[in-house]
Amino acid sequence: MKSHRLLLTVAFALCASAWSAADTVTLTLADFTDAKGEKVGPGWVTEEGGVIHRVAKHGDIISVKDYTDFEIEWDWKVALGANSGLKYWVNKLGKGWLGIEYQMIDDERHPDAHKGDNHSTASFYDLKAVAADKPAKPAGEWNTSKVIAKDGKLQHFLNGKLVGELDAKGTELKECIAKSKFKSTEGFAPGHGHFLLQDHGDEVWFRNIRVTAP
Repeated sequence: MKSHRLLLTVAFALCASAWSAADTVTLTLADFTDAKGEKVGPGWVTEEGGVIHRVAKHGDIISVKDYTDFEIEWDWKVALGANSGLKYWVNKLGKGWLGIEYQMIDDERHPDAHKGDNHSTASFYDLKAVAADKPAKPAGEWNTSKVIAKDGKLQHFLNGKLVGELDAKGTELKECIAKSKFKSTEGFAPGHGHFLLQDHGDEVWFRNIRVTAP
């Protein structure tokens, strides 16, 4: 029993050490491809200060790297009436790239935000709602968001506040998927995958996309 406990202690220590020693990387357009694995097209551009701006329809863009446990933090804003999102644990399923979405939307003006609390800003899109008193800033203003995925536990932050949590290791995620539009999608959110910046047909800005992973 003592040896078992010692092994567990060592394992947790190594995990904590890996996170503390991990480097934080800032993602640029060079770290993404289009859905076909090719260079990002002209619909996505880099502007002053490293801002990634979706200016015209060109489709979603997907990170080159695959992640399991991670912390990702980024700044974003959407145009009036706009809808977008940052997805994680994204994989090619059928004809599309699917994963869990951190919703980024004009809660006041976009109709999709009024289809349920799990469609509003910072929600686990179509899976689980987050705190109703989330400190969202209006369309046109910069927000700061963060997602932490660690040991199967998912956390969504908005402007410094933890607004939602989801257990992907137990039954909660499976139960949420079973009630969602993804219920018939085999292999959805398997616990690892890519990041995706969504082109939902609207203007959106990302900046300072910082990723820390063990």
